[in-house]
Amino acid sequence: MAVRPMVNRDSQFFWDGTRQGELRIQVCNACGAKRFPPGPACQSCEAYDRGHLVAAGTGTVFSYVVHRHPPVPGKELPIVIALVDLDEGVRMVGEVVGVPDGPDGPDLEIGTRLRVDFNPVDDELTLPVWRKVEA
Repeated sequence: MAVRPMVNRDSQFFWDGTRQGELRIQVCNACGAKRFPPGPACQSCEAYDRGHLVAAGTGTVFSYVVHRHPPVPGKELPIVIALVDLDEGVRMVGEVVGVPDGPDGPDLEIGTRLRVDFNPVDDELTLPVWRKVEA
């Protein structure tokens, strides 16, 4: 069984979006501040008036790690996890797929352009994953 993310009233819109092939970012309807991860109140103006926008689904690698151990239920190691600077101005952590892992590490570097893709796990969960944008 795979490890599942926590879904609650603050993040439900995000997971509803991934099932529809959308990468959603929380936006404060009062001041327009963008926020990820989502939460109950705006960190800029403290309003509770939340909305969301559909992101373009592109960004750049800010940093990354290669998870080689311990095993993760439902995953094949190694797993490349990146901190992605989305073009909309927020950062998101996600798995980068399709990057071969060689003796010098994965075929990935800081500043690499990425595009979101969606990995349906089951009828209730679709995970966003990231792929390199090929030039």
